[in-house]
Amino acid sequence: MTSLDSNPLFARLADAERILVAGAGGGFDIYSGLPLALSLLHQGKQVYLANLSFSALDGLPIDDWAAPDLAAITPESALHQSYFPERTLAQWLRGHDYPSTVYAFPQTGVRPLRAAYQALIDLYRVDAVVLVDGGTDILMRGDEAGLGTPEEDLASVAALAALDGVPTRLVVSVGFGVDAYHGVNHVQVLENIAALERDGAYLGAFSIPRATREGALYLDAVTHAQQHTPEHPSIVNGSIAAAVRGSFGDVRFTDRTRGSELFVNPLMSLYFAFDLPGLAARCLYLDRIEETHLMRQVHSRIAEFRESIITRPPRRFPH
Repeated sequence: MTSLDSNPLFARLADAERILVAGAGGGFDIYSGLPLALSLLHQGKQVYLANLSFSALDGLPIDDWAAPDLAAITPESALHQSYFPERTLAQWLRGHDYPSTVYAFPQTGVRPLRAAYQALIDLYRVDAVVLVDGGTDILMRGDEAGLGTPEEDLASVAALAALDGVPTRLVVSVGFGVDAYHGVNHVQVLENIAALERDGAYLGAFSIPRATREGALYLDAVTHAQQHTPEHPSIVNGSIAAAVRGSFGDVRFTDRTRGSELFVNPLMSLYFAFDLPGLAARCLYLDRIEETHLMRQVHSRIAEFRESIITRPPRRFPH
């Protein structure tokens, strides 16, 4: 039990020396973990970054692969590709004199993803992993009215849930509300968080203030990514960054949101932290995706599960 003046997430990481911060759901998810990763770096920890990637990794040269399904992305990787969040982040890191390798996992099923995680953990003798989701669909247990896009997120959770050799495994969710556009009912998100609290798996929440060093660097990194990926900027991190800046309501930062009404608000800048094994234990279909080797198998197993249950009806905020 920690004191009220101690952050439970950082308390769980206090004794860790080599920490892996990994994006759970692909795309720009690793950016959502950047404030946390930078804070740990500034504390003198060894921090390694990884991301389940939506980039075209198949064309990378053999020397870029640290292990099967584990690519080491540097600022010089695949310069011909316009969409490569991991490389864009590596370039930003180098420009700020931080370690500039970002590891990337291709979209696979749980079995090969777990092996790739194990290879990376063994490579650096990692003693803590923080899995980061930009959004809240990682918190869906499976019987909600809508799950958002859970395939990559829960494949990542399942991959790490069985790696008992890592002393500390945590999940962080940031961007509360962004998944409403993918059908997530956020009253049910709050209901799930309450249940995780009862289970002892909820570690509390805290904000990313722009007045902090890490908050300012995160805003700079998101701006850099928007400038270097103008055709496909991150809506999730654009929303989080707007919230960190204090923007509110229907904020415009990309043409990709044309025709949609955004609701940027201070809740989007909150990190919600959880114990990963506790979160995994509440997922109703994790056993169904355990033996998957391909991401399309994860998708079909979740769809089959959804067809077999009666979902909880969505609820409206009462105020």
